[in-house]
Amino acid sequence: MLSDDDIVRDLEFARHAAQKAGERALIVRQLERWEGATLADVGDQACDGYLQGLIQGRYPDDGILSEETADSPERLTRDRVWIVDPIDGTREYSQLRDDWAIHVALTVRGRCALGAVALPAQGRMFWGVALPERAAYGIEGSGELFAGDSPPPARPRVALSRSSPPHWIERFIGEVGGEPAPAGSVGYKVGMLLSGEADLYVQKNGLKEWDTCAPETVARAFGWEVCKLEGEEHRYNQTDPRNGELVVCRPGMREQVLEALARSGALE
Repeated sequence: MLSDDDIVRDLEFARHAAQKAGERALIVRQLERWEGATLADVGDQACDGYLQGLIQGRYPDDGILSEETADSPERLTRDRVWIVDPIDGTREYSQLRDDWAIHVALTVRGRCALGAVALPAQGRMFWGVALPERAAYGIEGSGELFAGDSPPPARPRVALSRSSPPHWIERFIGEVGGEPAPAGSVGYKVGMLLSGEADLYVQKNGLKEWDTCAPETVARAFGWEVCKLEGEEHRYNQTDPRNGELVVCRPGMREQVLEALARSGALE
């Protein structure tokens, strides 16, 4: 596992990498040379190239899994693997919105260790250490923080995809007596929970390890419950990086949320 010195060093690196990649993404947009899908591609490649070079230069013995680089089975032989999403929410990024994110996370033997979720267009970054007995978390930039043991509201706000909400989400929201809070990227939506802008987040289909790893790591560090739709935990650095499902909620709401998912048809 990681020593205390390892944690300090690796967390500083994750935060630095996410911040600098975010700065590059913003510069690409500010140049105003591209738009639409081309802007998304250029921004993605600029950030991925930077993160790949930074990680390989600093940690040559670690594995890397990135959305924007061809996968290699070599990572499966490594205990330490960095899982990154250069721009999570490229649609929102290319539409000049602010609900996109940069994900940088370190896993150790398939488990979340530490990571950062940067929201460059908002000038904020959530970071955390999710290791047992060594949890730590924080924010760079403005904003109040809400840990998993914070009191829930009477009417929970449910973070959901703004572009492709699942067909069962309205029934789920009704089951929990909530109200919708649509937004862009996975990292941004998890950030909504950590900053008190939403209270739970559920998603099914289309998710890969790079979508969920850094957000899960930071949410766990904050003391939030993270699991799949039937309560199983994620494992990372798997042969097939598709993990498909995500639930993030206060631990005290876990059973209510899982029961509501079953009644809403989300498991069908």
